[in-house]
Formats: sequence, C-alpha cells, structure tokens
Amino acid sequence: MSKSLRLSEKWFQRGLWLVAFVFAGFLIGLGSTVVGDLPQVERSLTLDDFIEQPAATQLREKLKLAERQGRDAQEALEQAKLKQRVAQANSRSASETFNNWLATRRATERAEQDPELVERTRALDSLKAAERQALASMEAEQQKALDASQGATRTRDRLNELQRDAQDKWQSARRAQELRVFLYRLALTLPLLAAAGWLFAKKRKSTYWPFVWGFVFFALFAFFVELVPYLPSYGGYVRYIVGILITVLVGRQAIVSLNRYLEKQKLVEQLPDAQRREELSYDTALTRLSKGVCPGCERAVDLKNTEIDFCPHCGIGLFDHCQQCTKRKSAFAKFCHACGADGKRPRLLPDTAAARPAGENGMA
Repeated sequence: MSKSLRLSEKWFQRGLWLVAFVFAGFLIGLGSTVVGDLPQVERSLTLDDFIEQPAATQLREKLKLAERQGRDAQEALEQAKLKQRVAQANSRSASETFNNWLATRRATERAEQDPELVERTRALDSLKAAERQALASMEAEQQKALDASQGATRTRDRLNELQRDAQDKWQSARRAQELRVFLYRLALTLPLLAAAGWLFAKKRKSTYWPFVWGFVFFALFAFFVELVPYLPSYGGYVRYIVGILITVLVGRQAIVSLNRYLEKQKLVEQLPDAQRREELSYDTALTRLSKGVCPGCERAVDLKNTEIDFCPHCGIGLFDHCQQCTKRKSAFAKFCHACGADGKRPRLLPDTAAARPAGENGMA
C-alpha cells in the first residue's frame, strides 16, 4: 500500500506509527507498574503464620540458650586444652631434668644428695598431679560442650518437626494467595484485551488510529507477557492447558475467517466486472497490483505480459485503452499515463477541441 501513497503521506504515516509505538510504550510501562504492585494487596505469608507459636517460641528460646551454652563451653574447653598442654609440657620438662640429675647422682653415689632427691621427687609428683588435674578439667569441659551440642540438636529437631507440620499449610495458603493475585491481574488485563479487540474491529481505520494501535499493542503485551509469568502452573498442567485453549481458539478463528474470506471471494467473483471494480478502493487495487496479484481474486498474474488484459482466474479487467489516446493503461488508473485523460471520462485534447464544428462547441 505504501507505493500508492504520496511522499509526504508516507512520512506522516511513519510518524503516526511512531506515535502509536511511543503511546504503547508508555502504556506498557504504566501497566507493568500496576501489575507489579498488585501482589501488595495481599499480606506476605510466612511459615511462622502457620506454626504452633507457643511451642515454637519456647523451643527457639531453648535453642538460643543451648547454643550460647555450647559457645561458652567451647571457649572454656579451648582454655582447658591450653592449660593441659602447659601442664603436660612442664611435667615433661621436669621429668627430663629429674632423669638427668638422677643419672648424675648414680654416678657420684653421694649420700648428701638424698634430701634433694626427695625434694625433686615431690616437685615432680606435684607437676604430674597438676597435669592430671588439667586433663580432668579439659575432659569436664568437653563433656559440657558435648551436652550443649546434643541439647541444641534435640531442640532443633523438635523445632524442625513443628516447621514440617506447618509447611503444607503454608504452601497451600501461598498457592491460594498466588491464585488470587493472578485473578486480580486477569481481572485487570482481560477487559483491556476485550477493549483492544473492539477497537481493532471498529476503530483501527479511524482518524485516531495511532492511539488505537498503541492501545492494542499495550493490551496484547499486558495479557500475553505481563500475565503469563504469573500464571499458576500446578506442575505445568495449567500452562499447557491454557496454551492448548489459546491455540484452539486462535486456530478456529483463523479457519472461520479463511472460510468466510473464500466464500466472500466466490460471491464477489460472480459480480459484473464494473461492479467489482467500483467496490475495490483505489489504494487496495494499487497495492495488490504492486505485488503482482489480481486486485479482484488476489491470485498471481503476469502483469508484465502485454497480451494479458483480463485476469485468467476471475475475469476482471486489468488493462484497457485510453479513450483519448488509445494507449494501453491500467484499468484501475484514475488518469492515463500517456495523455493525462480521465480514466473514466474521455478528455479532449486542445487541438481536437479546436477542430470540432462550431455547433459542437455550443456556438451558433
């Protein structure tokens, strides 16, 4: 159709399409914001809304206490381990020193060293006792840490049981909430789609068609893009079923439209040639001719063949001859391309008008 438009008209058409897309873009932005804010009409549900609160609160407090006791026991255990290593090192060092001194005494066999032997033995026994005491303290702290850890584990297990009991209720409530939010979105987008369908059917060729097309683009985007990600899946069944329904509806409408078009074409092809040409708009005829098809039946025709003046499929006239200059021209052209005569009424050339008798010129 663009080939039948004037140059300025083409640019105006492009500008109006730009207006349509810009209008659709702003509408889509507004619609996305509204659709995105719709979940806020529902309170966000958490697992704590469905758990047994008194028991859960008690178990959480007990778990915090057990974890704190476990941390304290672990810190005390680290200190006890450090003291036990120090006591063990002192005892080992004293034992080595005592052994060396005892070897020297055996070599000298001096009796005056017996009191020192007793004293060293007592000191070594004290260090061994301190080592045993440090080991016992470390083992006690280990037991405390183990008790705290086991207590925290038991408390955590009981808390997990409460959470598992509430999990199913929470999931069911979330699915119901998601379905309600989807219905809110559907209630918003479905009327938009219906309005877009009405505008497309009734107003797409009106004066304000850019706004009509912009609204149509916006409604299609809102329904098929903004709505689909929030469609409840339920394991994929809903999405596939909805896809099948949409495909069936669109396919059925396409088949019905095709059959209606074919029936209309059959009826049109039975009309007289002149009537068919009158019902065809000038722009439509030029658009179809530019594509190499018959304006009447839209079947392919070799328009470059100068011997073809009528469509071999429907019989509509494609070319005729100017009544003024007899040049072959398109039967749908408004004016002759050779002499500029009216395509419907013959226009006399100046020399022809001068050559006519005076009576024919309206003169006495």
